[in-house]
Amino acid sequence: MCYAFSCYAFLGGVAVGACDAGIKPTATITAADTADQVLVNMSHYVTAGGIQRAHVRADTAYFYSPLQTAELRTVHITFYDPRGAETSTLTAREGTHHWRPGDMEARGNVVVVRTDGATLRTEVLRYSQLKNQVSSDKPFVFDEPNRHIEGEGFTSDPDFKVVTAVRPKGTGGKFTLPNQ
Repeated sequence: MCYAFSCYAFLGGVAVGACDAGIKPTATITAADTADQVLVNMSHYVTAGGIQRAHVRADTAYFYSPLQTAELRTVHITFYDPRGAETSTLTAREGTHHWRPGDMEARGNVVVVRTDGATLRTEVLRYSQLKNQVSSDKPFVFDEPNRHIEGEGFTSDPDFKVVTAVRPKGTGGKFTLPNQ
């Protein structure tokens, strides 16, 4: 995949004076201070073979070129299947995208809603492109019309057809416990 980003940055300076009482000013380094690029109202289309696979939006995106990582704030991602049809949307307070391997992590009030209405809620959700799987080590709730699953963590295919949950409880569907 090829990523092309452009941005304009405005830098301002603040002068800080020291007092004679020996109290030294402190500085806080933020993501915006160390990022190579900062994009406001970022919108990025991910394609594979000319087919749209995802539309990533964020209120703010901090790009770190040497790490090949982007930190995103107020994340909204729409996912598409290999034919280009929408499959689900994800919202979260923040996330990290490692663009070389294609891995992603969403954090903070993560909600995934499939087009059929099935909904997943958790605090952390990770996607491994190499394994083509999603997972979390945090409590989660997954609801669809005929199935309700809760647990302390899970691993699943991206469509949530085969879910392996830690300490699962729920109703409907087929449950598989991991080997212990």
